[in-house]
Amino acid sequence: MAQQQHSGLVGLPQGAYLRLLLFFLGPAVIVYTLFSIYPLLATILNSLYSHQKDGSYVWNGLGNFHTLLFDHTWSHPFWNALKNNFIFFLIHMCVQNPIGLLLAALLSLPRLRFRATYRTLIFMPTMLSVVVIGFVWQLILSPLWGIAKMFLGFFGLGFLFAPWLGVESSALVTVSLISVWQFVGIPMILIYTALLAIPDELIDAATVDGLNQFQAFVWVKLPLIWPTIGLVSILTFVNNFNAFDLIYAMKGALAGPNFSTDIMGTLFYRTFFGNQLQLGDPSMGSAIATMMLLVILIGVMAYLFLVQRRIQRYSF
Repeated sequence: MAQQQHSGLVGLPQGAYLRLLLFFLGPAVIVYTLFSIYPLLATILNSLYSHQKDGSYVWNGLGNFHTLLFDHTWSHPFWNALKNNFIFFLIHMCVQNPIGLLLAALLSLPRLRFRATYRTLIFMPTMLSVVVIGFVWQLILSPLWGIAKMFLGFFGLGFLFAPWLGVESSALVTVSLISVWQFVGIPMILIYTALLAIPDELIDAATVDGLNQFQAFVWVKLPLIWPTIGLVSILTFVNNFNAFDLIYAMKGALAGPNFSTDIMGTLFYRTFFGNQLQLGDPSMGSAIATMMLLVILIGVMAYLFLVQRRIQRYSF
């Protein structure tokens, strides 16, 4: 039956085949071009022009990028935002993904009860609005009416409390950990799915060889899910360098205090659209967006050529 259908499809005239291809792929190509390809190319092109006060655009070549990287007025905010973005990413890599791996390993234990309930509760913050998350955590951590100080005081740790969101040295770490709390369910689900795909025969063979559950996870399961861990890592990199909403919801466009939580997304927003006394500059904003794209491309290409090629793939 399947062979007859395949033969009928191959036997179609070329014109009919092209019309069929256009019918199924055409809408997706149009939508993808209008909302992804065209804005991307327009942003790159716009970064090569200089926006004048009268609203006109003058060809500037790579001048906007030279200004962004070497002019002190622009370079200091740019390098500060790029540094903060790397810190934001490293916290997610070193905290969120290991916790996601640990939770996935615990949920995959065969004798664990109520695993569906635990999985749902852990993943639930991911489905909440970022605005709601930011507002709730601002209330929790507020030194005036937040419950964090009372909670620590209940355990005799009240001396550890500080206005973490209002201190330059701790604001970025605090926002990053809030983001980790919200999105830890994503790596957990991806790794948990990969663990469920491992054949039971391999685990049974490891058990027969004398390995306990921890040893079976380290020596059997972990090598098999390296491709998924690599995927989680690159998704974390891309998402963190596209981050904007949580910091904007909690700290505003100025990413205070004193730009200590400023990342590429908030810098782009202030530059392109303007904020308070700062006028918007679409050309410089496009240059920042292009630099964001370049950083993401470099990271993805480095992963594909330096890491992905070394990950051994297993198929069952």
